[in-house]
Amino acid sequence: MSAPLLFLDVDGVVLPFGTEPDDIGADLGRRLAALPGELVWATAWEHGANDEIAPRLGLPRLPVVEWRESTAAQDALDEYFNLHWKTRQVVEWAGGRDFAWADDEVTASDRDWVAEHHPGRALVHHVGALLGLTGPDFEVLEQWLRTVRGDEGGGEGAGEGTDESGGPDNRHPAAS
Repeated sequence: MSAPLLFLDVDGVVLPFGTEPDDIGADLGRRLAALPGELVWATAWEHGANDEIAPRLGLPRLPVVEWRESTAAQDALDEYFNLHWKTRQVVEWAGGRDFAWADDEVTASDRDWVAEHHPGRALVHHVGALLGLTGPDFEVLEQWLRTVRGDEGGGEGAGEGTDESGGPDNRHPAAS
């Protein structure tokens, strides 16, 4: 069984707003590398994240979600459902694999859409843009990834989304 994916945004997640790329360091990279998931860039930086961000974090080159233009019909549907512009393509890129997604712009609408359209388990986790990934974010991500991998007995919490504050969202599992 392959490890769950961990999709990472850069601006507002790895790189808090107001922080320059030179200000991030290897400690953050070590914490990311220690998470029990396969790291994937899901950022508008695309391959630039491997050129500019990964070396500063001490990370190897990571897989990258390459964004494609959406159609007018998709844009209209996404606006209607209040979806983030990345949501559909993150689910598509995952290809049914379990995944966690850390982004500063996701909302309950994205969580609901993923729960309805992704066949695997998923955690859509909102990160505060001014702080970026913090200790509590790492705790949520690590616990969810370990549970999905079966490292902690597959107890309660597998497949659940998170609310805007990062706490559990027990309304429904993120897998349908």
